[in-house]
Amino acid sequence: MENIQGRKYGYIRVSSKDQCADRQIQALKEYGIDERDMFIDKISGKSFDRPEYLLLKNRILRNGDVLVIKELDRLGRDMDAIKDEWKQLEDMGVDIEVIDMPMINTTGKDTLEKKLISEIVFNLLCYMVQKEREKIKQRQAEGIQAMKDRNGGKGIGRPTVPVPDGFEDIYDKVFITKEITALKGMELLGLKKSTFYKFKKMIDEKRAEK
Repeated sequence: MENIQGRKYGYIRVSSKDQCADRQIQALKEYGIDERDMFIDKISGKSFDRPEYLLLKNRILRNGDVLVIKELDRLGRDMDAIKDEWKQLEDMGVDIEVIDMPMINTTGKDTLEKKLISEIVFNLLCYMVQKEREKIKQRQAEGIQAMKDRNGGKGIGRPTVPVPDGFEDIYDKVFITKEITALKGMELLGLKKSTFYKFKKMIDEKRAEK
C-alpha cells in the first residue's frame, strides 16, 4: 500500500477508571500530539475490544497516519495480540511510533524493515516478559527457602512471613509510578489478592516509619 503523509494521533490506556492518565498525556503533548487528537481508554489491555481504540482504528486512522503511544504495553498486554494488531495497522498504511522505544518506530521504514521489526523485536519482548516472571518466581522460592532455614526447616508460619524479594519493585510500579495494575502485580508475583495487600500494608507501615 502506498503511504502518504497524514496526521499523528495519540492513544492512551490505563487499566481502570481510578488510574490517572496524566503521565501519558504529558508525554504525548511533549511529543507534539494535540490533546484533541488523543484517545483514552480506561480498561484492561487483555483484548483490543476497547471503545476509544476501536473508534480511532475503525473511524479515524487513514493511510499515511501515525499512531503514537508512550509504551508498547499501552497498546496491549498480550504480545501475540499486539503482533496481530500491529500487522493490521501496517496493512491499513498506518505507522506506529512508541515514545519509550523509538527503535521499533515504523515511520519512514520500508516493508523489509517493518517485517524485521515485527519478527525480531516482538520475539525479544516476549522473551524479556517470560524471563522477568521467572526471575520473580525464583526470588520468591529463594525467599521462602531462606525463611524455612531460619525456622529450622519448619513451616514459615503466618506471623513471621517477611515481604518477598521483588515485591517492593512491583509495589513502586503499581502504586507509585502506576506503570502496571495491581492485578498485573499479583500475576507477576504469583500472589493472591489478600496476600498481595497484606504485603502492601507492611510496606506502607515500613515507609511511614522512615
